[in-house]
Amino acid sequence: MTRPGRHIDSDHPSIVAFARSTTAGIGDDKDKAISLYLAVRDRLRYDPYNIDHTEGGFRASRCLASGRGFCITKAAVLAAAARAVFIPARVGYADVRNHLTSPRLEAMMKTDLFVFHGYAEMFLGGRWVKATPAFNLTLCAKAGIEPLEFDGVNDSIFHPFDASGRQHMEYVRDRGTYEDVPRDEILAAWRAVYPPETGWGIPLEGDAVELSHDFEKDVAARAPVRTP
Repeated sequence: MTRPGRHIDSDHPSIVAFARSTTAGIGDDKDKAISLYLAVRDRLRYDPYNIDHTEGGFRASRCLASGRGFCITKAAVLAAAARAVFIPARVGYADVRNHLTSPRLEAMMKTDLFVFHGYAEMFLGGRWVKATPAFNLTLCAKAGIEPLEFDGVNDSIFHPFDASGRQHMEYVRDRGTYEDVPRDEILAAWRAVYPPETGWGIPLEGDAVELSHDFEKDVAARAPVRTP
């Protein structure tokens, strides 16, 4: 899976430039994958308050250009960048309960269930390895969550507990892997689960949901108080 897709547009000039500059001077695919993972994790801010439901809004190149995204689009960027340097890559999804979402987002969604949580898989060392680049370092620090690392060998998925031992992420349904982002399937699932006011429930073609809130600031409200 190294060919470009409609949403995993690994042949887009910005994706190619990003992938090549990030992996410049690195010869080993595993080390390239680690470098790409860290770049996508931390250079692109996690932001579930700005979701563009349009065809273009799910493309990796659009996420890269905006400098922010959510789990689905950030996973698409990682998969696209990997393909751009000839590492086979695909995207996968699962429904998860995020016990540490922001109070504002949970109130809007009326649930802590995230349908079609996205991650990337790269073919390294003869096997598919999962990598989840969603939460950037600054968000993790504010939320009291240990940053998720990736070593190119072991699957990198969300920790079940945060840094203080509180329950964090619970996987409840595996939705499998795809060669490209299944936008229509994702939107249909969101319509069935989320209320319209979230902007996820009944998205209208051509509309982008843009909420003027800072997710990092909001999620910090649930961070544990740390004592020296």
